[in-house]
Amino acid sequence: MQTTAAPPWALILAGGDGTRLRALTRQITGDPRPKQFCPLLDGETLLDRTRRRVDLLTPFDRQVVVVTRPHEPYYRSLLADLAPGRLVVQARNRGTAPGLLYPLMRIAELAGDVPLAVFPSDHFVDDDTKFVGAVQAALEATRACGDLVTLLGIEADEPETEYGWIEPHEDPLSIDGEPVFPIRRFWEKPSADLAGTLFSRGCLWNSFVMVGRVSAFHDLIALGAPELLRAFEPIRRARGSQQEDAVAERVYASLPEVNFSQRVLVPAADRLGVVRVKGVEWSDWGNAERVFATIKRTGWRPRWLETLSKGGFAPLPTAQRA
Repeated sequence: MQTTAAPPWALILAGGDGTRLRALTRQITGDPRPKQFCPLLDGETLLDRTRRRVDLLTPFDRQVVVVTRPHEPYYRSLLADLAPGRLVVQARNRGTAPGLLYPLMRIAELAGDVPLAVFPSDHFVDDDTKFVGAVQAALEATRACGDLVTLLGIEADEPETEYGWIEPHEDPLSIDGEPVFPIRRFWEKPSADLAGTLFSRGCLWNSFVMVGRVSAFHDLIALGAPELLRAFEPIRRARGSQQEDAVAERVYASLPEVNFSQRVLVPAADRLGVVRVKGVEWSDWGNAERVFATIKRTGWRPRWLETLSKGGFAPLPTAQRA
């Protein structure tokens, strides 16, 4: 008898400060909100769009969003939108590794060692259905190989120097379904010459969308940043109690920033896999130049663009504008 696999869980990362895009988002909203809470998509925020994308993958009660307490005015409405226990509030932003570990602890408590997909909330994707199809392919690899964490690698259309790159091996893993390639190594923000070489070799942009079991992510953190697990032990012991917020405040106050890519993914490259994402317009909107580059490539004309043009906002050199 065939059985249908339970839907995965999803973790949406929305705890960043968005400082590099703030010149643009402040022009649009009039306040210093982080980019994930800015209505860049004609009234829809990047977080709204990410949640809609995740809805294609899994029900709302299997979706967890991690935020940061100083941004509370901008995420307050999520308290009513999310299922109970699905909003994880960090005391402050301490980088992507703590931003993953804290909600991983919550998901483990809610559901155990479940398959999980991680989505940043500041990306532009023009075809959510095709993109989520690639996530589903990565999930099939997780179900076949429980200790594997698989990333989505975007087929590059230019030698971008501001992205992280993934160099895959040529031969896929022996897993049925969409090919999953072992990762040879990561390249973070390469020089122009190196980016050209990576592009010519068919290397991939790192989307930071990742799929794996909760235990697989935990094991990667234990390997690359064991001191982070030790630092979070008081929070684990206080989970669900009235003291959790106060304990988390103390832990985050003394916590350094820990970058998940640098500390966890890079040293574990040979333990990871990557699925190629083809035919999708994707961009990490880390700065205004990338937003305007997307506008130029796609012909999309957001409502706020005319207002900003009249106000003299000039994020790109004249020669690069559409």
